[in-house]
Amino acid sequence: MKRITRLSALSAGLALAASPALAESIKVGVVMTLSGSAAVLGEQGRDGFLLALEELGGRIGGLEAEVVVVDDELKPDVAVNRARELVESHKVDVVIGAMYSNVQMAITGPLTEAGVFVLSPNPGPSALAGAGCNPNFFAVSYQNDQPDEVVGAYVSDKAARVFLIAPNYQAGKDHLTGFKRTYSGEVAEELYVPLDQMDYSAELAQIAAAAPDAVYAFMPGGLGVNFVRQYRQAGLEAIPFYSTFTVDEVTLPAQKKDAVGFYSGGDWAPDLDTEKNRAFVAAFEAKYDRVPASYAAHAYDAAYLLDAAVTAVGGDLSDKDALRAALKAADFESVRGDFAFGPNHFPLQDFYVTQVAERPDGKFQTQIVEKVLEKPVDAYAAECPMK
Repeated sequence: MKRITRLSALSAGLALAASPALAESIKVGVVMTLSGSAAVLGEQGRDGFLLALEELGGRIGGLEAEVVVVDDELKPDVAVNRARELVESHKVDVVIGAMYSNVQMAITGPLTEAGVFVLSPNPGPSALAGAGCNPNFFAVSYQNDQPDEVVGAYVSDKAARVFLIAPNYQAGKDHLTGFKRTYSGEVAEELYVPLDQMDYSAELAQIAAAAPDAVYAFMPGGLGVNFVRQYRQAGLEAIPFYSTFTVDEVTLPAQKKDAVGFYSGGDWAPDLDTEKNRAFVAAFEAKYDRVPASYAAHAYDAAYLLDAAVTAVGGDLSDKDALRAALKAADFESVRGDFAFGPNHFPLQDFYVTQVAERPDGKFQTQIVEKVLEKPVDAYAAECPMK
């Protein structure tokens, strides 16, 4: 069944309205994975964006905002059809999305060729960071490899042999590539598993047999929930566990104590000490009664980035060159503090190693252990022809 949600003032509690006059309205498509086990990621992204829009009074750059949310179902072919509908039927100006790299790669071309700006709240595929960079694509998150480069650098003097595991798709390969780029030790083994795999008994037996000094995993969403649980059940907790997007605020409500003490890398955590972040986390928890994840933080930033850019061009969406320049200027207050775009439209920002902890209120979150990289330029930026 087609999953398209048109948000109105009544249904969303926001002042969202369609207007026939372009000068008075902006149309935004939100492409998220909202079905299946991966829906928790998309829900975080959707809710982070809508929270920011609510704070903005349902307006972006002074224009009334009409938002159309679509479910890509984590299927690239479905996502392309939904993207076409956003362009042809809903006449969107901007798309916020997607959540997974395979979907991002599928929709970015059709959308940008139609003159639509795409702001990614999560994926940062290497193919869009280097020679294939796109003037109308902005990653508000990171380049896929970067969180893993953080962990690779951090683990280099802590583990001589590391076992690597990730799902077999573009992001999985990007993330392990990032880890290997900065890790100076030996890779004991490198495994890729199906994106829908839920039983890891064979892989955990391989880990036990390899007896590595540490395990590094990129296992997002439901994959991470099962992998971490089974890791504990297999009695492997004596082997230090490092990861990206495997133990985070979307998986922790299910993983709970099984994830405590496990490490991750990223550009954000709920306890990041900026005024904007403290306000965002408090507002998100008050509204949705759960701890925000990076997917929500990035989508929240995407809304404020777009608001600042539309404000800068005086609401004139017809001048795409001016709007593109305003987006690139990134003149907004990010939850991450200092934020800027490099020449390939990927962020220049700090990265941290975090560790899972149980809060006094019984909820679980990642907390910053150490800043590892300061505003690194991603590995593909030099290949981008944009200046």
